[in-house]
Parts: sequence; C-alpha cells; structure tokens
Amino acid sequence: MAIIMHPSLAVHPGDWLKTEVVVPHGVSINHLATCFHVTRQTLSNLFNGHTALSAEMAIRFEKAFGIKADTLMRMQTSYDLAQARAHADDIIVDRVLAAA
Repeated sequence: MAIIMHPSLAVHPGDWLKTEVVVPHGVSINHLATCFHVTRQTLSNLFNGHTALSAEMAIRFEKAFGIKADTLMRMQTSYDLAQARAHADDIIVDRVLAAA
C-alpha cells in the first residue's frame, strides 16, 4: 500500500524559501531580484505561490544560499502532486487493458 501525503502537508517552495531563507537573511525582494538578475515580480509571484519553482530558479537559490536545487525541485514536485491528488476524484480515466 502506498503512503499518500495529505495535501495540507505539502508546502509551496516559494513560501518556504521566503519564510525560512530570505526573511531570516534579512534580504529584500528588490535586492534579491537584482542579485538573481530577475524582476521583482518574478520573485513575488514565486514567494506568493502564484508560479512554480523552475529548475533555473532553484539553481539560483542553490548558488546564492547553498540549498540544493534537487531538494527544492523535489519540494515543488511534492507540492504539485499533492495539489493534483486533492482533486484526483475529478480526473476521469478509463482503465487500459492489455491487448489479447
């Protein structure tokens, strides 16, 4: 039997990065955007959960803060899967049977 994580346990990596990394370091979004060579809006969208963490952005955080990009991407995948599982009953699929 597979263990299924409850959707409420999945945290968007943007929210986690904001609260656990950026804020404790005392870095403003504007300064971080400048350091990352992205717009302030790009980071704001990520931190507020409006966009997913891209692999490229994960590498930026890895370079800036030493957090493994692989770990951040697994966090994003877990979040995405939890969101999909929350409405899995609405996903209609016909069972595929092996050809005779």
